[in-house]
Amino acid sequence: MADTKDHIGLSDTHNSRGIELADRGWLDEAAKEFKKAIALDPDSAHAHDNLATVYAEKRMYREALAEYLTALRLEPDNPTGHYNLACFLATHGLDMAVAEYQEAIELEPDYPDAHLNLGLTYADLGQVEPAMKELQLAISLNPRDALPRQELAELCMDEGDYRSAIAQLKEVVRLEPDTFEAYLDLGICYAQKGFYAEAERAYLRAQELNEGDLLLNYNLAALYALWNKPKEALEHLGKALASDGAKVRDWLAADPMFDSLKSLPEYDALVH
Repeated sequence: MADTKDHIGLSDTHNSRGIELADRGWLDEAAKEFKKAIALDPDSAHAHDNLATVYAEKRMYREALAEYLTALRLEPDNPTGHYNLACFLATHGLDMAVAEYQEAIELEPDYPDAHLNLGLTYADLGQVEPAMKELQLAISLNPRDALPRQELAELCMDEGDYRSAIAQLKEVVRLEPDTFEAYLDLGICYAQKGFYAEAERAYLRAQELNEGDLLLNYNLAALYALWNKPKEALEHLGKALASDGAKVRDWLAADPMFDSLKSLPEYDALVH
């Protein structure tokens, strides 16, 4: 019993020293102290939790996750343990995903799904250039897969590169002719480039696939408003408002595409 107490006491000493070193930014030295604490008292949830924090700082995400889970296994009712794991996942989850996708690609460079998902993760992190590079690699590795083309097109749209988005979306609808989202996005791109007839054709094809879609009717209304076709614009705007009036009114408040309609009494009656 005395030996056990001594070990636990010595473990706590190493744990406290590790905290001091970590606070000074000496992460390697802190990790050594926490490991000594764990060696003396393997059931010390605090030591595992502290070691996890150091690993996270050192971008050793897999090791950090293992230590956080060990701490929770030892003290499943500890709210701080759950909180710390949640903070780790919220802060480093995407970074950890990047590291794992990169390792998968190192092991198998021609892994199209790994490149696709790495690209999507980069996009979520706001890293546009590497995201596009990975999506393009996914396309080159599996040219008949429409999904990476759709994702690359949406990224191009976010960047205002509608010409490149159109090129990808045309391939998407060639590969998968019944893809509603691709026709909707294609219509948006054509409308942004001022190709109203082409936009209408894309939207009407999307309408065949999902006539009642809120975004489709809103964008059709915007197209016809820009095209100076108020009757058609009001018809589709009415359908959009019927789907979700509050959301559409919020969109309209900041959308200049409907300026040509705002002087019409029919528009005022419809919206207000």
